[in-house]
Amino acid sequence: MYKLLKLLPILMIFIIAALPAQAQLSCESPPAPFDRPETLENWQMVWNLMDVCRHQEGVFGEIISGGVGRDGIPPIDNPAFDDFATADLWLEAASPVIAVDVEGIARAYPLAILTRHEIANDTISELPIAVTFCPLCNSAIVFDRRVDDSTLRFGVSGLLRNSDLIMWDDVTQTLWQQLTGEGIVGTHTDRLLDIVPSQLVGYGAFKAQYPHGEVLSTGGRFYGSNPYVGYDSSARPFLFRGEADPRLSATARVLGVNLGDVQMAYPFTALSEQMVINDSIADVPVVAIWQPGAFSALDASNINASRDVGMAGLFERTVDGRILSFRAEEGVILDEATGSSWNVFGTATAGELAGTQLRALDAFPHFWFAWAAFYPDTLLYGED
Repeated sequence: MYKLLKLLPILMIFIIAALPAQAQLSCESPPAPFDRPETLENWQMVWNLMDVCRHQEGVFGEIISGGVGRDGIPPIDNPAFDDFATADLWLEAASPVIAVDVEGIARAYPLAILTRHEIANDTISELPIAVTFCPLCNSAIVFDRRVDDSTLRFGVSGLLRNSDLIMWDDVTQTLWQQLTGEGIVGTHTDRLLDIVPSQLVGYGAFKAQYPHGEVLSTGGRFYGSNPYVGYDSSARPFLFRGEADPRLSATARVLGVNLGDVQMAYPFTALSEQMVINDSIADVPVVAIWQPGAFSALDASNINASRDVGMAGLFERTVDGRILSFRAEEGVILDEATGSSWNVFGTATAGELAGTQLRALDAFPHFWFAWAAFYPDTLLYGED
């Protein structure tokens, strides 16, 4: 017993060292709902590094549980990739994928996999990226994982805001809003992650654009079933507590862009009818291009048997100082000046301008309710 008592101080040092460090709060009085010590203590048993005193105003009244714990939906941290011959065994031409091209290295991330993981932490040509997909909002966005001097690993917090995925990082445990890329609670509150250009397209379109590309591997697991059957025709989005903007149905697909402090949404219904929309946003001449060939990931139980909702991109339409206008003719995208053919990636595929690439803008597909919830002042194409 005497020897044990002599060892007790040493044991206590090891026990204390093993306990998770608590964040040093940046305020003397934590905000509601953490103004009660027991509430803050329970929160910091999970979020031990998070400074809850740094937060966007009113955000704690909007965050709700999505029903799973931190990383209860596991992100992919060490992704492997397959060639087309392997991917062809389970993907169809219209299977939806997130296409990313960094310095000539092109990768496709199938939504069939990301509906189950929501985040893939990857590195392409030394650029650390987070490929993210929120099924409840149909939002597919890729971010640069570097913040200041840190390379972050992003995970699924298990929390939602306006039904949108809230991510967390492993360095500061800041909570990040997936649809906007901004920190909402913690050290990096109000910080915006840099967006990495990407596009949600069909697998066949990816293969045609990037013949030497690679595809996120299934790792021998079965993917392809949709856990959100019929969700994209739902009148009431899951776990959405706000009032949906009545200008469109809640789960109508829109191509949303935030450009020069102007937010604009192009409905997929208008895009599919016109295929090309020549427009100007914040004095920037732009063109929205839509083509068929991408299944919904949130329709039928088998994604490869779902309906074709198409794919879209938004681009600046100025080339070498000349503003181009585009039209659709028998399903082919042409520019009025030269008659060159263009695809959904904004690439001229034939004609005088063959090989020319329009500058892509950070525009992504979303469900209308989510886009409008985060950008309530958004303009809606076709609205008087």
